[in-house]
Amino acid sequence: MSADAKHSWGPLTEGLDLPHDLNLGNRAHALQQLGINTAAHTYFVAQLQEHLPQQEAAYLVSTRLWPLIAARMRSMDRDGVPLGRHLARLAPDDAPWRHGPPSKTPERLLLATHHALTTPLDQPLPTGPRVSTTAARSRSTTAPTAPTNPQTQAPAPAGAAVQPHRQQTAPAPRQGRGR
Repeated sequence: MSADAKHSWGPLTEGLDLPHDLNLGNRAHALQQLGINTAAHTYFVAQLQEHLPQQEAAYLVSTRLWPLIAARMRSMDRDGVPLGRHLARLAPDDAPWRHGPPSKTPERLLLATHHALTTPLDQPLPTGPRVSTTAARSRSTTAPTAPTNPQTQAPAPAGAAVQPHRQQTAPAPRQGRGR
């Protein structure tokens, strides 16, 4: 799997079929890999420009992860989902993605666009990042744990009291020259 495919795995790609050799460094090639032709790309950019000021739309389209948003829009368009109604939720002047340092605007806008596209129209948009349990499980480095069914767990011994863990401190290292 390519480094871009591994790096992009997470909430932005949940439900999308990514090629194993995805290359986000080459925009035209990435769009081609995701099955987005020039006409479809132009349509998605126009949809975005219809709901955002030109500069902010340009910020979003210029991000490295834009092909993933375009792939999400393609998938929604195929399913007959009204893209315009989803994208219109980005426009309010008090939208959370508009607040913060200007250097982080593209990143906030990318996340807000993802939320606008993936949150049902009858629900409010989240104001912060959502946790993707699928992505978290796929990146977990821990082994699966035992079942959490209380009936299968052994009861704790009756006389054992749980003591809080107290960290032991070591003496401070000596200052100055050694002997």
